[in-house]
Amino acid sequence: MVPGRLSLGSIGPRMIAQLTGRIDQLAEGSCIVDVNGVGYLVHASTRTLAALPPPPAPARLLIETHVREDAILLYGFAEAAERDWFRLLTTVQGVGAKVALSVLSSLSPRDLVSVIAAGDRASLTRAPGVGAKLAVRLLTELRDKAGMMPASPGVAVAPLRLPGAAEDALSALVNLGYRRVEVQPVVARVVERLGEGAGLDVVIRDALKELAQRAVG
Repeated sequence: MVPGRLSLGSIGPRMIAQLTGRIDQLAEGSCIVDVNGVGYLVHASTRTLAALPPPPAPARLLIETHVREDAILLYGFAEAAERDWFRLLTTVQGVGAKVALSVLSSLSPRDLVSVIAAGDRASLTRAPGVGAKLAVRLLTELRDKAGMMPASPGVAVAPLRLPGAAEDALSALVNLGYRRVEVQPVVARVVERLGEGAGLDVVIRDALKELAQRAVG
């Protein structure tokens, strides 16, 4: 090894765990963090990039470091929940860092918990790079792990189990174009309020009312 240089082979996969510095540039899919005059290129989801302050404000990013023979790649996260999901997603065959960030750009950690618990393949395939086969693999391999993953810092979400007409109402709303992860908690609240004996048409009607109110709000 040449004196004064860092050998890529000598770097552990989590050598850089956090960066605190000044946001120098924001771009599509990445940002540059200036730490004491050294600019680090950090790849991130659109969710994390949107949470960053505009340049040249200071910021802190949690970092996942991937070391290849030809490069050291840094992936940044505004919160630990997203970083933990990134690590889990990349354990699935066919999911590299780019696809994992695509999923996290489309679905928040909270959404992912609900999507996987509900077996919602359609929501996963909305992420660029995730086809039907990969979505099925994600649901299959992560189903038992999703309930243990954070939905947001310090919060875990239990899978929703909808009784009776609720499942039929949920299917009807999904067929109308709503995302399952969006309407599932709404239907659950409506059924809880009306009781499990409520008719299908009433559940759908009240759920549509709540969804419309949320859209206006």
